Amino acid sequence: MNYIWEVVGRHPTGQQPTGAETIQKLCDRVASSTLLEDRRDAVRALKSLSKKYRMEVGTMAMDHLVRILQTDRADTEILGYALDTLYNIVCSDEEEEPDDSEEENQQKQEEDLGVQFTDKFIQEPDNITLLLTLLEEFDFHVRWPGVKLLTALLKSQCAPVQGIILVSPMGVSRLMDLLADSREVIRNDGLLLLQQLTKGNTAIQKIVAFENAFERLLEIITEEGSSDGGIVVEDCLLLLLNLLKNNSSNQNFFKEGSYIQKMKPWFEVGDDNSGWSAQKVTNLHLMLQLVRVMVSPVNSPGATTSCQKAMFQCGLLQQLCTILMATGVPADILTETINTVSEVIRGSEVNQDYFASVNAPSNPPRPAIVVLLMSMVNERQPFVLRCAVLYCFQCFLYKNHKGQGEIVATLLPSTIDANSISAGQLLCGGLFSADSLSNWCAAVALAHALQDNLTQKEQLLRVQLATSLGKPPVSLLQQCTNILSQGDKLDRRGSRVQTKVGLLMLLCTWISNCPIAVMHFLHNQDNVPFLTGQISENLGEDERLVQGLCALLLGICIYYNDNSLENYTKEKLKQLIEKRIGKENFVEKLGFITKHELYSRAAQKPQPAFSTPEHMLFDHEFTKLVKELEGMITKAVLRSSEEEKKEEEVKKTLEQHDSIVTQYKELIREQDSQINELKEQVTLQSSQNEKLQNTITQQFSQIQQHKDQYNILKLKLGKDNQQTGNQAEAAHVNGLQPEELSQLREQLEELQRQNQLLQTQLTEKDSLITSLKAEGVPSAEGSTSELTELQKEVELLKAQLQSQTAEITQLQSERQELLRGSETTAAVPGEDGVYTEKIADLESRLSAQTAETQKLKGEVKTLLESKELMEKELASATSTDAIMQAEKSKLQQEVQESKKEQDDLLMLLADQDQKILSLKQRLKDLGETIEDEDDLDSRDQFDDDDDDEEEVEEEECDE
Repeated sequence: MNYIWEVVGRHPTGQQPTGAETIQKLCDRVASSTLLEDRRDAVRALKSLSKKYRMEVGTMAMDHLVRILQTDRADTEILGYALDTLYNIVCSDEEEEPDDSEEENQQKQEEDLGVQFTDKFIQEPDNITLLLTLLEEFDFHVRWPGVKLLTALLKSQCAPVQGIILVSPMGVSRLMDLLADSREVIRNDGLLLLQQLTKGNTAIQKIVAFENAFERLLEIITEEGSSDGGIVVEDCLLLLLNLLKNNSSNQNFFKEGSYIQKMKPWFEVGDDNSGWSAQKVTNLHLMLQLVRVMVSPVNSPGATTSCQKAMFQCGLLQQLCTILMATGVPADILTETINTVSEVIRGSEVNQDYFASVNAPSNPPRPAIVVLLMSMVNERQPFVLRCAVLYCFQCFLYKNHKGQGEIVATLLPSTIDANSISAGQLLCGGLFSADSLSNWCAAVALAHALQDNLTQKEQLLRVQLATSLGKPPVSLLQQCTNILSQGDKLDRRGSRVQTKVGLLMLLCTWISNCPIAVMHFLHNQDNVPFLTGQISENLGEDERLVQGLCALLLGICIYYNDNSLENYTKEKLKQLIEKRIGKENFVEKLGFITKHELYSRAAQKPQPAFSTPEHMLFDHEFTKLVKELEGMITKAVLRSSEEEKKEEEVKKTLEQHDSIVTQYKELIREQDSQINELKEQVTLQSSQNEKLQNTITQQFSQIQQHKDQYNILKLKLGKDNQQTGNQAEAAHVNGLQPEELSQLREQLEELQRQNQLLQTQLTEKDSLITSLKAEGVPSAEGSTSELTELQKEVELLKAQLQSQTAEITQLQSERQELLRGSETTAAVPGEDGVYTEKIADLESRLSAQTAETQKLKGEVKTLLESKELMEKELASATSTDAIMQAEKSKLQQEVQESKKEQDDLLMLLADQDQKILSLKQRLKDLGETIEDEDDLDSRDQFDDDDDDEEEVEEEECDE
């Protein structure tokens, strides 16, 4: 205190100033001081006064403290003092527990004060953003008080602070960095902060999960020793529960991230279970709750099934069953383990089969189910443990027809083993014991063995019980009704309401939707009078529930009655109700079931959750049955006989209509199958058509290429013909000898004959194409092969024409050489021998041409044979008519063009023949002589010798 007086100074009058005056002076010092040291001392003084004078400091100093956080960011010490002061203002002291009413009122006032100052602080959302920014400061004196202050704000006003953090940029990410802090105190307080932050806010839970929270939390749990760890493990588990509970997105992310597999080491409990600390029990309890969150019945069926599958595959279920059968496990851990195993196997066939195979470590080994049922029917066991075992048995039989059959089989005479205790024997023992809770549990368990299973309902009718020596055995169904009637006679005070309710629930479940069981129940003459007597009597409040269940049982006997017993048909039972009870009274008693408070509580969730054994009256699955049957029974009882006849007629009409609809459905199915087959055929045909289209496209491109090549050849041939005409003109000028001209004429005649043969072949091709067109269009595959052959033949003809053209060109060149020789030489002896050799050469070439012509004839014959084969294939042509006709027309055009070219060639040859004749005539008229080629060569040689002598003389002169 002396330090504070030194800071603020003494009172002028010498008196000690009040707390408010001191705080006011400190606030003025914070606001007006220019030196950082003065402001720091003033804030330190406010911190020391903030707990005692919380109201004054909060009212006068909060704004100044916030301003310090904004302006003095460089000084971590003053920031720490300011944050601590704000924390003292906002936080209520929760460590001191009030001893009396005055302290309790004071504590309430302090909490209200904390809420008031929190509201004032968060009125400006920038204050929260500023606090988040300060948390990035690594200095311990800033970060730790900042974490504590934000945690206090969240505790006081959770939802508003969550909303500000959610919209703050990177707000949640900044807080997640606290888990990575190497200082344990900050990390641990960061866990508490995240616990408050994730309460009831799904959006923040998702962000935290996707900020790698699962990985980090599991690492911390492992580092701290898993279930043997301390309070830090508990904080991590509480945070995981916040992130996963009622959050399907995070649950799926947890499963997909393979984090379920990492939970298995948590449950590896050693053989020495004597030392269970309180913290270990708490940790393991939270771990079991975490498993149950993943497989809770309230989750979506698909998510629950996938988690159950993962827990079996990784061995987590096996580990839980090991704890279940271990010795020395605390009762609350054993109870929670049973509940956890129940939900892990509920509705999962694989997990249920595994649980059925688990044996307890006893001598001899006993199935785990039998050991658990022994605890359920033992009245010395804790109530919560017995409820857990019942829930486990219900989950084992849920949608498990195989397990239901195995339980019922233990009650049948052929399977009873006197040397061992079976599940059926334990259920019968509990059903008829003196303990009402055992009666109720055994009845509900046996009802679950019959749930939605008509086969087992009929099998259970075979069970016979030996009541006493010397008396015949009675059926289990009759024994249940005997206990109801005898209990009513012996005890009118209603102390065994729980037993009656359990037996009535078993009977209702047993005979519902089972006409054979209804007939067995009505066969006993005492059952119907007992039910009508129970319903018609005016009993107390406790017995009204029993009356309602009796009305439900009698209504089931009416609704599922097949009229096989003459004395208890539907109509007679309805008349009996109208006379003895009254329809309105009957409906009123039936409606009391759903109005009961415990009925609503049992309908909420499958797990039996009762505070006391007396409240254990309804089963969850039975509430579904009541909801289903109440309306149907009410209509069945209130309907008259005429209405029933009308309804039966309507049912018959509907059945006929259903039969007609069924016939049409079958017809539609057949048509659907036919349509599917046709669709497949169309798809196949479409694929084949695409292939054919591709083939035709390729053929089109090939034909176009051949056409281009043919055009090039035609141009070349035109140039050669032009050169031939020029040579003829030169011959006309220079002249040739008669013998040479005659030989040339013979050669031209031979070429003409060959061209005529080619013309004949072309004509045959034209006739072949015409006949093909007249007889029909081949199939797609045949047309393709035919076109290929025709293309080959056309190519061959073109090649032959080209070779003929080359031969003609060669002959023309030789003739031109003869003409050049005639221009430069005179007649000399021996020229006939030279011409004779040339003519012989020409004749040999002409003979080769003749051989080629014969070869062409053979190929034409082959074409004729292929024509006969093609005619056979034309009979199967079914498609692609237009395309093939177009192909043929194009081919005909090409052949016609080839024919036209041949005609042009013949005309050119004829012109050449006429020109040669005219040249011959003119040479005769002119009388010109032609020199011999040998003389021309000798003259050239003589000239060359003279030139050589002159060159030698010139070289000698130069020397």
